[in-house]
Amino acid sequence: MDRLLTMRVFQSVADEGGFSAAARKLDMSVPTVTRLVADLEQHLGTRLMQRTTRSVTLTEAGEAYLQRVRGILVEVDDAFSMAQAHTAELSGLVRVLMPPVFAEHILAPLVTEFHQIYPKVSIEVVVESSTEAALGEYDITFVSAAEGYDANVIARPIVSTYGMVCASPRYLEQHGTPRTPQDLAQHQMLLRSYAFARGYMLRLRRIDNTRPEEEVLVTPLLVANHTGTLLRATLDGAGISAQPSDLIARALCEGQLVQLLPEWTTGVFTLYATMPSRQFMPARVRALLDFLAENTNRSVSGLLPFGVPSVALKN
Repeated sequence: MDRLLTMRVFQSVADEGGFSAAARKLDMSVPTVTRLVADLEQHLGTRLMQRTTRSVTLTEAGEAYLQRVRGILVEVDDAFSMAQAHTAELSGLVRVLMPPVFAEHILAPLVTEFHQIYPKVSIEVVVESSTEAALGEYDITFVSAAEGYDANVIARPIVSTYGMVCASPRYLEQHGTPRTPQDLAQHQMLLRSYAFARGYMLRLRRIDNTRPEEEVLVTPLLVANHTGTLLRATLDGAGISAQPSDLIARALCEGQLVQLLPEWTTGVFTLYATMPSRQFMPARVRALLDFLAENTNRSVSGLLPFGVPSVALKN
């Protein structure tokens, strides 16, 4: 946990007189502010604030701690300003949590170019699916979510993508090509685990929204909670899967995969970058975010074959 961040949050709660007011000032969610203060109290082993439904007051320990924290944060800000005055070159470490398939297909291919621009910035990547507890433990926590994502966190969309139904040429030679969504019921399907909870029901809708959503009851050959596993099996000819367009753009261009039912999609999915706060974001973190947002969309749109839709990003 970033102790300087928890100090800043604690100071803001004290100055603003409550968690909600501090969250608005810091551009953070109320649950994040509450958790950061609780983490600070647990770290110190003492209660800093007394909370009621109407007010927040400092304990004796909280009053003494706040006085010292103010001095520490002033010194930290002064030191940062002095260092920035001596160099315009960004440096330091950016800690990132990212789902495996995005780390492999989005971040990794861009590392060389990012390093050429910012040679003194290092990236530490933890590759696993994000959890609510991870928010605040990393400079950036990447979350993949479907349409309607409205988490109570500070989030910036990085890339949006359609879910495409696809298969390898070898599979299609052996099993034929589905022409309608209902044809998928007769094929070997490779599904994400969330489809299992829906009774192996695959839902597709027209990209132009001219027809109602169709539900297809399928029998899966493989069910996995890891997109990369399903993609590898699809490339090897095991069956048909739905994949994010940005992840299969290169494979489509190179003929390793074929897009099926091009007028249909399994939905729009967005990779979000979530952060504890925008207000205290180091310049190196902002540089990485801006770089990923710009170059991910550029590289994906450049790879998508003609006729394959891209999704406008809401930066």
